[in-house]
Amino acid sequence: MKYLLMVCVDESIQSSPEESAAEVKAATAWAQDTQARGVRVLGDRLRPTKEATTVRVRDGELLVSDGPFAETKEQLAGFDVIECASLDEAVQVASAHPGAQIGTVELRPFWHG
Repeated sequence: MKYLLMVCVDESIQSSPEESAAEVKAATAWAQDTQARGVRVLGDRLRPTKEATTVRVRDGELLVSDGPFAETKEQLAGFDVIECASLDEAVQVASAHPGAQIGTVELRPFWHG
């Protein structure tokens, strides 16, 4: 089954350059490992929410606004699509993601695996 792995972090927390470099190194290692094992289908980091654009259509009217739709403490920072045999395997893969140690990783199955 395929799962969307959403990595959410608090954008207000600023890491030092050393911490940022270590976080990128750990995430790159995780991505390379899961790719090599055939678990990771694709993924990438996302630009900050200040660069987001929200699009809605209500009663035929286009509404475009800056920023994310939801006002939350943690924002979507990146995503991965993984393919696992079970939810247990997906949880194991997600728990090894470095983002799980500094934020939240949400797993969501696709309708069709």
